Amino acid sequence: MRNFSLELIKDFDLLLMLFFIALNIISFFFIKIDKKRAIHHQWRVPERSFFILALLGGATGIYLGMIFFRHKTKHYLFTRGIAVLIALNALFFYFIFRQCKPDSLFFEGFGHQ
Repeated sequence: MRNFSLELIKDFDLLLMLFFIALNIISFFFIKIDKKRAIHHQWRVPERSFFILALLGGATGIYLGMIFFRHKTKHYLFTRGIAVLIALNALFFYFIFRQCKPDSLFFEGFGHQ
């Protein structure tokens, strides 16, 4: 039973890592799309969408997109808000990928000593 639960944790970690990588790639390209639409005076991606993506884990992709495409870099809310969300994402990643392992206190209640 122990090996099965350890494999589930490893699979969960891999799926979560792939989810965050995909989310950051999507977030990066959302910035590109918004920049292109801004240039052509078309309908834009709502700013709230960027913050939702960042809160879900895509803050790094949004930040890299802002720098790479030179988009929203003068907006105080974006430069500071996305930076704060990167820090929150980092804390979340640290907790998930470093603290919640079979050797941590969290798993003692599941029979692992």
